[in-house]
Amino acid sequence: MPIAERLINANGVELCTEPFGDPDDTPVLLVAGLASSMLWWPEGFCRLLADRDRFVIRYDQRDTGRSTTYEPGRPGYTGDDLLADAFALLDEYGLAAAHLLGVSAGGGLVQELALDFPSRVLSLVLLSTSPAISDDRSLPPPSAAFAEFVQSARVEWSDAESVIDYLVAYTHMLAGEERPLEEAEVRDLVRRDIERAHDFAALQNHDLLEGDDRARGPLSSIAAPTLVIHGTADPMFPLPHGQALAAEIPDARLLPLEGAGHGLQRADWDTIVQAIATHTAPR
Repeated sequence: MPIAERLINANGVELCTEPFGDPDDTPVLLVAGLASSMLWWPEGFCRLLADRDRFVIRYDQRDTGRSTTYEPGRPGYTGDDLLADAFALLDEYGLAAAHLLGVSAGGGLVQELALDFPSRVLSLVLLSTSPAISDDRSLPPPSAAFAEFVQSARVEWSDAESVIDYLVAYTHMLAGEERPLEEAEVRDLVRRDIERAHDFAALQNHDLLEGDDRARGPLSSIAAPTLVIHGTADPMFPLPHGQALAAEIPDARLLPLEGAGHGLQRADWDTIVQAIATHTAPR
């Protein structure tokens, strides 16, 4: 059974976290994409990973869920603060290092963490993401369906039903065109996400975040063992993005998910959990 949600004061803010499994087991920190609370790491997935003797921590980033929330349009922090939050959270759990699993923009964050603080990263698992640092201009843009959705979608952030409809449609588009979407399940998740958030409209602040000017080495300087997991039907980051990551990070392994879109989909849970268990096994 998971432990109850735990509010932690870290890096000057309050972060809502939830651990699964035995704290003495191998630690795995789950880093969600921007504008996504920890609910997008489903409890069932976390339980499966914990059942493989992993101590799993999911958390709400700033401006999502029950973590510190700012006025919409005025985040008052930068992307660099999100990086610092992750390791401040590990400090509060008494963890010197952990395996980092990042999805989408969260995958970009953990790449930067591996470059900035290599001693604290046991390994990387990069799901549905793209090189955080790259000069490769040949990587393909998002799909036509993605571009059309971004241009045409409308949402009224003060109306919960409008937000639910928008996010369900967005998730449907991200799932790609090769698999059906369990719409009722997604709609329930989004509704729960809205109900537990301090201010759901604040997640828009992630779109306003500024990066930092820190000089970082190339991805080829990442020493952490790396597993890249990527759907072959990802409309946001087409498969060549995952292939580029696996090529740039030394000895990285690529696990393609046939027909999968963007993000963590239930049909792939068992495959991903098995791959993570193997990847994070003590060496």
